[in-house]
Amino acid sequence: MSEKSKVQFTEREALFYHQTIRPGKIEIIASKPMATQRDLSLAYSPGVAVPVQAIADDPQKAYDYTAKGNLVAVISNGSAILGMGNLGALASKPVMEGKAVLFKRFADVDSIDIELNSEDPEALIEAIAMMEPSFGGINLEDIKAPECFMIEQTLRDRMNIPVMHDDQHGTAIITAAGLINACLITGRKIDEIKVVVNGAGAAALACTSLIKSMGVRHDNVIICDRSGTIYQGRTEQMDQWKSAHAANTEARTLEEALVGADVFLGLSAAGALPPEYVKKMADEPIIFAMANPVPEINPDEAKAVRPDAIIATGRSDFPNQVNNVLGFPFIFRGALDVSATAINEEMKIAAATAIAELAREQVHEDVAAAYGGAVQQFGRDYIIPAPFDPRLMEVVPAAVAKAAMDSGVAQRPIEDFDAYRLQLKGRLNPTTSVLSSVYAQVRANPKRVIFAEADNEVVLRAAIQYRDFGYGEPILVGRTQNILDLMGELGVPNPESFHIENSMVSDHVAPMVEMIYARLKRRGYLERDVQRMVNTDRNTFASGLLKMGVGDAMITGMTRPFAQSMKNVRRVLDPAPDKLPFGMHMLVGKNRTVFLADTTINERPSAEELAIIATEAASVAKRMGHEPRVAFLSYSTFGNPEGQWVERTRDAVHILDERDDVPFEYEGEMAPDAALNPKIMALYPFCRLSAPANVLIMPGLQSANISAKLLREIGGTTSIGPILLGMEKPVQIVPMTAIAPDVLTSAVLAAAGIAG
Repeated sequence: MSEKSKVQFTEREALFYHQTIRPGKIEIIASKPMATQRDLSLAYSPGVAVPVQAIADDPQKAYDYTAKGNLVAVISNGSAILGMGNLGALASKPVMEGKAVLFKRFADVDSIDIELNSEDPEALIEAIAMMEPSFGGINLEDIKAPECFMIEQTLRDRMNIPVMHDDQHGTAIITAAGLINACLITGRKIDEIKVVVNGAGAAALACTSLIKSMGVRHDNVIICDRSGTIYQGRTEQMDQWKSAHAANTEARTLEEALVGADVFLGLSAAGALPPEYVKKMADEPIIFAMANPVPEINPDEAKAVRPDAIIATGRSDFPNQVNNVLGFPFIFRGALDVSATAINEEMKIAAATAIAELAREQVHEDVAAAYGGAVQQFGRDYIIPAPFDPRLMEVVPAAVAKAAMDSGVAQRPIEDFDAYRLQLKGRLNPTTSVLSSVYAQVRANPKRVIFAEADNEVVLRAAIQYRDFGYGEPILVGRTQNILDLMGELGVPNPESFHIENSMVSDHVAPMVEMIYARLKRRGYLERDVQRMVNTDRNTFASGLLKMGVGDAMITGMTRPFAQSMKNVRRVLDPAPDKLPFGMHMLVGKNRTVFLADTTINERPSAEELAIIATEAASVAKRMGHEPRVAFLSYSTFGNPEGQWVERTRDAVHILDERDDVPFEYEGEMAPDAALNPKIMALYPFCRLSAPANVLIMPGLQSANISAKLLREIGGTTSIGPILLGMEKPVQIVPMTAIAPDVLTSAVLAAAGIAG
């Protein structure tokens, strides 16, 4: 197995992830106020009687007065879990919870996992069919073939809501999208290609059915299973679903079938496609090797014998990943939004076509910048869009909804598709996509991050995850034996393989002392003072390692307050040229992100410093996928009420007014409600902000720090930060209350250059 094919996390970390904070991955929260007795009376008795009667009179009103229209059940019996086999309904629950999370994360679809403890298809059908009043759609998952075919088809016939077995159709839709583009690149017509499908399970047969619906001729497709080709007249290991695709062929083996074939679709097992078989395919062969975690053929092996091949796999560490997350969330999003009664072939083809077209579009420079400039353009190594492309949410649901309307299964047609696309875009916070892409960017360009407090368990967990997940090399600062002992308690295999820097014995100490003494000798420090600091102060030593280039970024803060950590760091590291160090918090909600600065360093910034902070904060917001709208906050809104402390804020606005090249909207001075509430903003028609502000520049450290910590403790958002900006090297100081995921996020942001 190649180095790339190794699992990038340990079993221990996977279990810790699922257990920490609260067990599992989902929770249910109320979408309406529940604070007063009146709220409760409206939510339940007696107020609930009104929508009950309305729905009894008109069942379609359920989509207006309940969550049905945005609710999907993810259902499994655990008979075919992630290629692990039949492990039972209860064992499938982590997977189904994960699928529910993906629905919410990618398409804002609410989802509940349901595990049914039965392998009787009739019992499953009856149980699922009875759930129709509760849900707007049914996503079947990890149900073995051939039972899954009968279950899905029967439910589609009986139920009046969308039912889709994603193992079949999700894979088929993404595969079809890639095939469309591969044929375009190689100059092939889809009705002329010869296809060999290896595997006859749910996904393989669904892929075959869909590409035939799209124009691939029945006679040009040969399916192979463990017994060889599925040919007309074969009786061994056959069923009605295989028989429907039996080919008129003399070939009896995969090797024979591949002679002259244009396309290989592999949904089978690791190593099932030897390189010598690939040699026999047609020019510019198209190979989809989708077995997971190890494909039918490694792309490097295929390229070695056929450099002209286009290759896709199910793996994120190779080009052209066939990833179901490109499809199912957005397909259900479109189906739910028109209250579709089914997900039919027309909707699947529309989804595949939309995904294929998106891969061919030029990536806008703003999107490319948000992805760290690493987004590839359409070509042999980019026939399928990146999973975190935020435009998927705009184009795929709209295409599916329109196909539902055109094919007659939409109960609530959309009248204005331009408005619908805007609504789709507003459903999700772009920061979530960008953060995901930042993680992918760092994995593709690993960095060395210095963890200054590695003998702290939280920090060590984050450092281990940093390496396990493939982000780069953690450099652990601390007493060697202390770190090794803690690794032993955590069950870390091969702790000696980690890079540990101990300031008592490190070879870097002598040159570091010389370097830091040269900086501090005229600030009252003796050489022995510097020697003592390097030996005993972890932040001084870690900052020295960063300054000397031993690492690319640094994380600290867990064991002492921010101000103390910053003081130690500043003894060694300087501000970046022409930059002002300051701190910023990101407050990430479902639909929007707000950036808050300066929350950590500058107690009473001058007008010039406020203008610098605004400019740098707006730049980070831009990199995080947002069009920055900056508000300079105050207790006064445009001079009302008057006060002696608003001049600096007002002058900062005037400084930006005098510049010709300010690339963002800004306004001030203004109170928070005037900056964030559209109704109050409307009272000031001269306000230059086109929408509520998303970058808030605070007048001083007191208000900024208090606001950030209040929102972190009692707000309904995720708080990321403080993020330290303006230093010569990427260094982050996390809160003392941080947990391992917080430390890991700061490390990744620093490694990516977002923060630093």
